[in-house]
Amino acid sequence: MPRLYLVRHAKPAASWGEDPDPGLDATGFTQARATAENLAGSLSRLPLYTSPMRRCVETAQPLAQMWFSHAEPMPSVAEIPSPPIGLAERHDWLNASMRGTWQQLHKNAPPGSIDYLQWRRALTESLLGIQHDCVICTHFVAINVAVGAAQKSDQVVCFRPDHASVTVVSNDKGRLRLVELGRQADTLVLTRQ
Repeated sequence: MPRLYLVRHAKPAASWGEDPDPGLDATGFTQARATAENLAGSLSRLPLYTSPMRRCVETAQPLAQMWFSHAEPMPSVAEIPSPPIGLAERHDWLNASMRGTWQQLHKNAPPGSIDYLQWRRALTESLLGIQHDCVICTHFVAINVAVGAAQKSDQVVCFRPDHASVTVVSNDKGRLRLVELGRQADTLVLTRQ
């Protein structure tokens, strides 16, 4: 059964509602390096994938350097696409969406939004399409999609993976299974810091 090591990006320099694609702040770079050291110390070199978003690419860099490899972009594990609303409103939209189910998120999406149920299915299918152990640097919601699929939950948020935490799922004959939840955050994902 292939194991997928899902790494939540390290601490970004700005919140999701402040910058559409922030990189890491100083704490984030330290977190990314610590997670890379832990993974490199416990795993043989594996394929490394990353969301194309800067915070994930920068989180993957230390591990890629330690493994003398590169992180291959994987667009299917990028951040949940925002509806066509202003940057300031995105924060409130995501906060409200994370309190409910995927059905509610889809039903209450602003006009012009993508099909969020299809986005969730496509993300799950892309993970199930991986037939080898690997590390994937991704996002809070994407990790929750994987855990929700493994737990057969329709909740948008099943748990709160902390920055630079590692959640492990396996592909068990076409079904995601939870192996290990990553370290959980004490704070909300969207708090302004």
